[in-house]
Amino acid sequence: MRYIELIQPNEIDQEATKKRVENILDNYRMYLLMDPIDFQPKITSKFKLTPPSNTNEFYSDTENIAIKRVEMEQERQEYILRVLQAVNRLNYEERAVIVKRYLFSDNVYDYEVYNQLGYSERKYYRIKARAFYKLAFILRVEVYKKGGDTV
Repeated sequence: MRYIELIQPNEIDQEATKKRVENILDNYRMYLLMDPIDFQPKITSKFKLTPPSNTNEFYSDTENIAIKRVEMEQERQEYILRVLQAVNRLNYEERAVIVKRYLFSDNVYDYEVYNQLGYSERKYYRIKARAFYKLAFILRVEVYKKGGDTV
C-alpha cells in the first residue's frame, strides 16, 4: 500500500511563498489594466530589393502583430481566470480579505480593509496569512525548504 507523505508546515518557506502569492495578486491587478499598446502595426512601408516570395508564411507586420495580440490576450484572460477561480475556493472571510485588499484596482492599505470588514488587526492578519497559504497550494506556487535552502 502506498502512503502519501504529508507536508509539514516547517518544510515550507513562508516568506518566499507569501512573496510569490503577492506577486501573483499584483500581476492580476496589472493584467486588468493592461492593454498591449506596444504592439501597434507600423504605418510606413518597407522597401526591399528582392521580390516577395509566394508562400503561406506571414510576412506582414500587421498580421504578426495581430496574432501576437490575440495570444497575449488569451494568456492574460487565462491568468485572470485562474486567479479568480483560486480566490473563489477560499472561505468567505479569506475571500473577503483578498478581494478587498488585492483584487480591486484601487490601492488600499491593510488597516483600511480590516476596519471596513470590522476585524481586529490580529484577526485580519491571521485570516490573510491563512488565505495566502491556501492560495499558494491552490495555485501550486508554494516554496519548499530543502536542507536549509529554498527550492
